[in-house]
Amino acid sequence: METITYKIFTAVAELPKSWDGVSHDNAFLQTPYLSVLEESAPTNMQCFYIGIFEKEELIGVALAQYLNLNKLESFGERDQCMKTYVRNFVFKNFASHALFLGNNMITGQNGYTFNTKIEVQKIGQILKQCAQEITSYFQKQKIKIHIVTFKDFYQEGASELKNAAFSEMYEFNTQPNMIFQLKSEWKTNDDYVAAFSKKYRDQYKRAHKKFDGIQTRELSLEDIVLMEDRIYQLYFYVAKNAPFNTFFLAKNHFSAFKKQCGNRFVLIGYFLNNELVGFYTLLLNGDTLETYFLGYDEHIQKEKMLYLNMLYSMTKFGIENQFKKIIFGRTALEIKSSIGAEPIRMSGFIYHRNPLINRYFDKIFPKLEPTLVWQQRHPFK
Repeated sequence: METITYKIFTAVAELPKSWDGVSHDNAFLQTPYLSVLEESAPTNMQCFYIGIFEKEELIGVALAQYLNLNKLESFGERDQCMKTYVRNFVFKNFASHALFLGNNMITGQNGYTFNTKIEVQKIGQILKQCAQEITSYFQKQKIKIHIVTFKDFYQEGASELKNAAFSEMYEFNTQPNMIFQLKSEWKTNDDYVAAFSKKYRDQYKRAHKKFDGIQTRELSLEDIVLMEDRIYQLYFYVAKNAPFNTFFLAKNHFSAFKKQCGNRFVLIGYFLNNELVGFYTLLLNGDTLETYFLGYDEHIQKEKMLYLNMLYSMTKFGIENQFKKIIFGRTALEIKSSIGAEPIRMSGFIYHRNPLINRYFDKIFPKLEPTLVWQQRHPFK
């Protein structure tokens, strides 16, 4: 560790010129996406960009995000029950200032990347030091960080971290990341549909029949700017009806994304009688297709099965453009499994800066998690 140092930046313009060379394998750590965050992060979020150096050479980059949950009007309105009220009270009063080492806006191991091999234990030590420095930064501003979270890690890396740098932290597993490994023999969407068992092929046909009358097209930057209010209205309906939220996107987020990332960011609009009734977004990340935020009109969604048709459309895009896998994230697990995605367990590590609360975190945290009951579907022959 004696030759490895780090520097924390608060502006993309300050980043070393070699930043994108180091982060070339992950679009979520490259400067175009970081510029999206800088231009249109949620109003309750502040981002920090971490450069990791060996001597004077940049060898790794990482992202940290501070969230002020006091600025949220709602944590999510779908589940109105006593457990939800208790959870919201606890978060508001004991966890309202949160620091994430990683990206709290997406699912997947997108918190850091290196261009050289480095032990997971060393990575953990660096991330902990960065967390301490950012915590001190806020302390000087009279802001007390309540909780520090390190997210998301696939199981091999999580096990190594648990045995070393993160041994004293509470390891948590929330909903799994739904990932669809696309088969190399699928060259067209017809190949994919032919692989379904009869039950799921019938589901596909039924969804497409319901979809009749909907026109779809990819929106340009000019289109997105023109329809920004409607896009946000559709996004916000879905977001506020999620079981739990720690942020809401800024209204200009999608236009900022298109402006910064160009053809690597795709927004597909769904129209009925020339009115935008739904949309979904994708980020092209090497050989991985990343699904991003979406939105829809509640009534049209039910009538036209918009959400299921969106999932089929994303899959078709992935197959026809020869992606190896699609990251579908950690919501709507059952319906995503019905189109072929499979659950991949991911871990995070968390600690509370109040020693008494932290001591009992293993008992407190599970009680705050929404109970999740779902059945994995197996759609292929």
